[in-house]
Parts: sequence; structure tokens; C-alpha cells
Amino acid sequence: MHPRYLILAEGRFQMYDAKTAVCAIRYLGSYVAAVIDSTSAGRTVQDVLGFGGDIPIVSNLEEGLACEPEALLIGIAPAGGRLPQEWQRLCVRAAQAGLHLYSGLHVSLSEDPVIAEAAAAAGTRIYDLRKVPDDVPVGTGAACDVEPVVVLTVGSDCAVGKMTAAVEIVRELERQRVNALMAPTGQTGILIEGWGIAVDAVKSDFVAGAAEALVLEGAARGADVLVVEGQGALSHPAYSGVALGLIHGSLPRGMILCHEPGRLHHVGWGSTWGLPALREVVDMYERAAAWLRPAPVLAIALNTQRLGDEEARGAIDLAQRETSLPVADPVRYGAAPLARPIQELLESL
Repeated sequence: MHPRYLILAEGRFQMYDAKTAVCAIRYLGSYVAAVIDSTSAGRTVQDVLGFGGDIPIVSNLEEGLACEPEALLIGIAPAGGRLPQEWQRLCVRAAQAGLHLYSGLHVSLSEDPVIAEAAAAAGTRIYDLRKVPDDVPVGTGAACDVEPVVVLTVGSDCAVGKMTAAVEIVRELERQRVNALMAPTGQTGILIEGWGIAVDAVKSDFVAGAAEALVLEGAARGADVLVVEGQGALSHPAYSGVALGLIHGSLPRGMILCHEPGRLHHVGWGSTWGLPALREVVDMYERAAAWLRPAPVLAIALNTQRLGDEEARGAIDLAQRETSLPVADPVRYGAAPLARPIQELLESL
């Protein structure tokens, strides 16, 4: 059971700037009391995002407290994942008001002495979603022997919807009476599912081991299909390592490739490096997986939220022609075309 969240998204409550806030609203909307963003105050979440209903946007913590939240969730990440001083003061005031604190920042609120002291004095708890367990192992290849069908979401770039695709596919599989589970590898997935390891906070030698540990835990939870949330992208100049570590740690039987049509360059790198063609991305991932265990790309999950309906359907048709694979936008049109090849893979084993 989740608490009622007051989400901090000050100055950046937009689809791409506030990924944690947006996904919390999409998948935990009934638990969201309000959003703090003085630049959008007086509007509703529906007004800004196009979904989420009448959740109010307020100017500050004091207005948010009137909505009777039980926890403060930091829904955006400043550059470097650091904690601005004004946020520290806000977290102290929130704790003093009786709110639990949830954070996906790289810095741990529980290790900030001022915040920790305020929370302890108020009897509230701090949940650092990116905090890594002390016992993450080096990868051993044990994921190869688990009973569930392991599927990994991978991307042509960062921020293309790998977590969203994983959640939507699992929900579709559950609707088809398949015992499916998502293995979260990022702070937002951990918030939604209540377990997981934020692999971008794991030392590089242990990323594969973290992925393996998640697969083993998913198997122990009795899943028949385990969809591992992907991170980064093999061709991204900064975040290729985590993508490869997840492939070789989870040792999937298949992959779902996530892509945003119209994106030409990697996030954060301007025009320095362009994205490879979609067919080339498919081949790239299949070659990398085959170094240890062959795993075909089963389908393409498109993120078409920047496009109109006609453009979105055209992008889906084009991706199907380019790759000869099933293609769908799981949020806009449903995840059935993405879930179907996973079901077929499960039935074939």
C-alpha cells in the first residue's frame, strides 16, 4: 500500500523534465494528493500532462499540506542528482509536518544529517530509492538457469520509455492471465513496484550481478514471465555500459526495443552523435546478447507522445516495414502487440 504523495516538481513539471513525477501520476495516480510547482500552480495535472485528472498543482509545501498528503516525493532530478539547499530546507519542513520522505536522487536523504535529524525527531521515515544493497554480487551467469521467461526492455536512446513499456507489457500479460512481473532497475520503477535495484547507482563491476540478483528474486517470487526494466542504450556515448551490463546479467530470452520516432540524436549530446537506423539498432542488440546467449528482439515499443494520431500511426507502419517486427505504442494504443510474441515464446518452451 502506498501513502498519499505530495510530489515536488518545482519549475519542471513537464513530460520530459519530471519523469518520476509523471510516472507516479500515471501509475499511482490514486495515491497522489498534489504536485508542487509554482510555475503551474492553480492548474490541474490534467491541464499540464493531458492525463491524471483533477490532482491539484500548488505553489508550495504549505498549500500542499492542505491536501492531506502522507509523504513527500521528489519527482524531479537536478543535474548530477544533487540536493539543492532549498530542497534540503523543504525536506526538513516536510518531515517536521509529519511527512515521510521519498527520493530517487543519487545523494541519500538519510545521509544528510540535517534531514535525518528532522525525520528522526518527527518519527517519519526516509526512503532513498536509489540506495544500493550492500550485498550486490558479481555476475555468475545464474540467470541462464531460471524457469521464468526473461525479457529485457532495451532502447535506441535514453528516456524513450523502457520502464513504461515494461509496466504496460506486464499489465497486458496479466490481463491475458499470464503470471508476469517487472524487475525494476531504476528509482521510478522501484517506487511503483516496491522492490528492485537502481543499477545506475551500482559500481560498474557489479551491474551484471545486480541484474542477475533481480532475475533470481523474480524467479523466487514465482513469475512465469519476468520483464526486466532496461536502462541507457548500447550506442549512447555516456550510458552504454549499463545497457550492456543488464543484457549480460539478466541473460534474457528476448528483448523489446523502445524508440521515439523522430529523435535524431542521443539525449544530452546535441548533434555530435546521431542515432543509428532502427534496423541497425535491432541488429546491435541481438549481436551483443548473442555473445553470451542468443536473444531476439521480439517487438518494437514506440513512444509517440510528441506526435498527432495520424503521425503516430504512420510511425508505427514505418517501423514495421523497417524491422518486420510487431510495433505498438503501449500507452497510446495498448501493449497487446508487444505481449503477444512474449506469450508465444512462453508457450514454445
